[in-house]
Amino acid sequence: MVVQVITLFMLIMVLQFFRNPKRVTAINDNHVIAPVDGKVVVIEEVFETEYFKDKRLMVSIFMSPINVHVTRYAVNGLVKYSKYHPGKYLVAWHPKASEENERTTVVVENRIFGEILYRQIAGALARRIVNYAKEGMQVVQGTDAGFIKFGSRVDLYLPLGTQINVKLNEKAVGGKTIIAIKQ
Repeated sequence: MVVQVITLFMLIMVLQFFRNPKRVTAINDNHVIAPVDGKVVVIEEVFETEYFKDKRLMVSIFMSPINVHVTRYAVNGLVKYSKYHPGKYLVAWHPKASEENERTTVVVENRIFGEILYRQIAGALARRIVNYAKEGMQVVQGTDAGFIKFGSRVDLYLPLGTQINVKLNEKAVGGKTIIAIKQ
């Protein structure tokens, strides 16, 4: 009986991680939407070293084990860059996780915002990132962009001066919450 209860619990936990609820996104090229469910843990100006090699506004969303772990496209546009990086599995909130953990980096060029970079970052539990973005693809805001199995964090890199629409510790809903606005 105990083995059955433990097995049932483990099954429920795995199903919890791999769910993908249908979300209807109000598509708007003047908005950058949350790519994942989670908590906004960083909003700061940083130097992005991989693609832009200049200063950007970074918004990081941390996913707990109870969040949906599907990544969605934050904007409409053309995929300009998509690269997988093997790496470590530091806890997702570690400052070096963005550059040392397993991750994918994707840049989507949007007609209003220009180039937006998002980075899926594996954490201590995550052991596999799935990325659907291929260079040259046209993508639609709110559609599935990938998956981080057993979750972690997604960083968005936006142009300096972008009007941020969320606050630290705010809960974000992937495909719904408006992260930034261009007026």
